[in-house]
Formats: sequence, C-alpha cells, structure tokens
Amino acid sequence: MTAPEPPLLSARGLRVAFPGRHGAGPARAVDGVELDIRPGEIVALVGESGCGKSTLARALLGLVKPTEGHVSFAGHPLEYSTRALRAYRRQAQLVLQDPSGSLNPRHTVYDAVAEGLRIHGHAGDERATVADALSRAGLRPPERFFLRYPHELSGGQRQRVVIAGALVLEPRLLVADEPVASLDASVRGEILGLLLRLRAELGLAALVVTHDLGLAWNIADRVAVMYLGRIVETGDVEQVLTAPRHPYTQALLSVLPEAGGEPLVLTGEPPDPSRIPTGCRFRARCPVLANGEADRAGIAQACRTEDPAVLDATLEPQVACHWARAQVTT
Repeated sequence: MTAPEPPLLSARGLRVAFPGRHGAGPARAVDGVELDIRPGEIVALVGESGCGKSTLARALLGLVKPTEGHVSFAGHPLEYSTRALRAYRRQAQLVLQDPSGSLNPRHTVYDAVAEGLRIHGHAGDERATVADALSRAGLRPPERFFLRYPHELSGGQRQRVVIAGALVLEPRLLVADEPVASLDASVRGEILGLLLRLRAELGLAALVVTHDLGLAWNIADRVAVMYLGRIVETGDVEQVLTAPRHPYTQALLSVLPEAGGEPLVLTGEPPDPSRIPTGCRFRARCPVLANGEADRAGIAQACRTEDPAVLDATLEPQVACHWARAQVTT
C-alpha cells in the first residue's frame, strides 16, 4: 500500500482564545484542532455559524496567531514575522464570502487583480499575468474586463475576480470562506465547478469553509465537522455524509432537501465558547442523551463528565462521541 503524500498544510494542537466579555473567561474559538490538507486535496470544514470555522481558517493562514499549537506549511513551521507571512501568502490565499466587500468599488478589475503582484514586487509582465489569472477564473476574453468596475459585474463575475486575484500569485493552497453563500443558486454550481477545474489544472489544494453539507458533498474529498471550536467528526466525504456517526453531523444532514424523513431539529444554541461545558461539548443539545439512548448504552455519565479526545490528523474516519464509539464495540 502506498504511503499517503505528506501534508501541504498541517495544524497540531491548535487553539485560539479571545478575551471574554463582562468578566467571563477566555472565549475558546478554536479549542484543540488537528488537521492536514494534502497537495491537490479539497477539504470541507463544515458546521453552524459561530462554531469557530472562520477563526480556524484565519489561524491556518497566519491572520490570527494561535494561543497554543502550531501551523506548518510544506513541512516548515509558520513564522509570524512580517517577512515570513508575506512569503507565506504567496503560497496560501484567502477567498472571502462576499465579493462586494472584498473588492474596492473604486478599483478596476485590472487593478484589483494586479494588487497582489504589486504588493509582492512581481518582476514579470503584469498585464499578461493579470490576463492569465482572469482567464483561468473564467472571465474571457480577459481584456474585456480590465477597465470594468465591480458594480458593472454580476455576483458570479465579482467572485471570479476575487478568485483571479488569489490565482495571480500562483498559490498552492486556497482557503475559501463560504465562497458561494452570497451567490444565486444558478451561479453556485459554476463557482464550485471552477474550483474543481483549478484543482485539476493547477494541482491546487483547498480548504472550503461552509455551513452547507450539500456543498461539501459536491466538491470535497474529505470533510471535517466542527462544533464549538473542535472537529467532532472527520473522514472521506462520502463515508461521513452517507453514514454519519456523530449526532451533530446526523442533525446537519437531516435538514438537507434530499435527506428524506423528518429533520432532526437541535434545541437551543451552541454554548458560549467562554463557558464550554464539562464532558462532551455537544451534550446540552444531544438528542441521543435527551431521548435516553445514551443511558441505555451505559455511556450517559461519560457524556456528562468525560471530554472526548481531540481527533488526530490521520486519514482514517474518526468521531469524538462516546455513543458513536460505543456502537462500534457492541
């Protein structure tokens, strides 16, 4: 059996905490994450709003410095000096959710895409490089877009400009934070298809941050499900999404239109990250604990008092759930 390719991006023991409000303890936005992304691999990071997905993405890009743990890229630890971060950002680029907010309305498309080249002191043919990036992003002929402004473009075209601005530096990794959330349904498939084509043509790896498991199904090789700062289930996308083991993943999947059956509606809101409960962090909303299944399986006390271990970064499917693990052993 061939050994897996070394990861392009790695996180080990990653934690990010922010000062709590009104005298509360620190808010643990990312609370122990191990994650690998391999060259040419697309990983979907999914979960509800407020679960820590965007903070994790920014920590992986060096935009937020971890409180604990470390990030490595191509085998080298990420350093936080201005010079080191500038070099890193040629290799790892962020694509944001709202292209209208990402693009300066006073800048032409040409200037928006060329900005990264100018920041990094590109020595080649700027016009040809911008044209190539726009063309790869699906804006053809690229010269037709050079002098246009964001307000003259459709939402899908604006998102393609943002992607072109990331591609212009020839990165090895894209981190796309809800890349199609602000787009019409008719355009979403086009942008997802573009990301898949860029992976095929350029060997790009990608972390796609989303609350939409349907999107993960259509684009990802692997999926990591995040809840209250921690990855609670991970594995091959088909395996996780066809046979989810964590009750949280099951609930997220149950509301998809194609799921069939009754949606599993979670009660309440995720706990305050400055007051993470003892035991399993999902227990206050867990239907397995609420309906007595955990009691019948003899693991209810563990759910209330024992924190499931942090999942490691192996390629094997994993779940941080006492009940799911009990099902394997019975």
